Amino acid sequence: MRIPLFTLNYGVEEERALREVLRSRWISMGPRVQEFESGFAGAHGAAHGIAVANCTVALHVALRGLNVGPGDEVVVPSLTFVATAASVLAAGATPVFADIVSPDDWTMDPSDLERVITPSTKAIIPMHYGGHGADMVKICEIARQHNLIVIEDACHAPFGIRSGLRLGSLGHAACYSFYSNKNLSTGEGGMVITSDDELAVRLRRLRSHGLTTSAYERHMGREFYDVVEYGYNYRMDDIHAALGLVQMRKWPKEAASRVRVVNRYRRNLLGQPDIHVPFASHDGSPGLHIFGVLIGDGKRNRVRQRLAEQEIETSMHYPPVHQFACFRTYARKLPVTEEVGAAELSLPLHGRLTNAQIDEVCEKLLESLE
Repeated sequence: MRIPLFTLNYGVEEERALREVLRSRWISMGPRVQEFESGFAGAHGAAHGIAVANCTVALHVALRGLNVGPGDEVVVPSLTFVATAASVLAAGATPVFADIVSPDDWTMDPSDLERVITPSTKAIIPMHYGGHGADMVKICEIARQHNLIVIEDACHAPFGIRSGLRLGSLGHAACYSFYSNKNLSTGEGGMVITSDDELAVRLRRLRSHGLTTSAYERHMGREFYDVVEYGYNYRMDDIHAALGLVQMRKWPKEAASRVRVVNRYRRNLLGQPDIHVPFASHDGSPGLHIFGVLIGDGKRNRVRQRLAEQEIETSMHYPPVHQFACFRTYARKLPVTEEVGAAELSLPLHGRLTNAQIDEVCEKLLESLE
């Protein structure tokens, strides 16, 4: 596409980091993973980071580490990528879908969350849509009242803030994605952060077959391992971690560029007929992973096609999970989610977009609506 939805913020720094890993002759989980974990967790106010292969397994291992399993219900949003709910099934638990707040706020509705809590509910996984924080103050208060676990799905929201609170630091654990199109990209990769010392020890074991020491620790002279419970091969390697370290250093500049892009979109599109721009008055400093708008009057798919003809890439985030065949067993009526899912259009968002490109996207979008 002439104006892509996303392009990598990669350059010579990433190339240099990869060469250094290759020359070190240690490419599996090792010192760069440890450095990435420590730096990322510290930046989010957490004591521990556990780097894993992707965010899906981050969610799964967090659920397993917190003893969520068969017989338990976990409340999740439906306006999310399918992995949020799939991780609950992988843990053997049952997903229960909660609606979103409104067409202006596409995060979990605390009022609907309270409606779906039952004696079988054990955990809540709010997702910070597009980097915009869910109302964690209300959600965590509800969790305390019902003695529930909170795992933040922060796949869109590294370094995000809402109401002066750092996203990722508010639940029992938080899970992040470093997939290719995410704010911080390592191609594949994920992270669980937590300040629970015992949970961190268990998560490190679970990500690596239940082993008590890693290969790198044994290489550095630590004792041989025991296997204390069954686990998985969910490890991140030093190749991906090296990319993550560079991406973290680049984030402040990238974040400022994304703010510029979103502000220009808002200036161009707020108040336009048949376009609704959400999160216009959202409190905080979001991660800004997705810029979505609602296209009214059933025109979304036609507009997507017309923009594609102009070589402008768009997407849809997301088809509601409860409408997929695999999850219809767990479906309930979610009117706001269904309204947003039928009309949402994601416009290009990354720090390399020029003002001229943003203006062209808006111009062609408005022409397509006509």
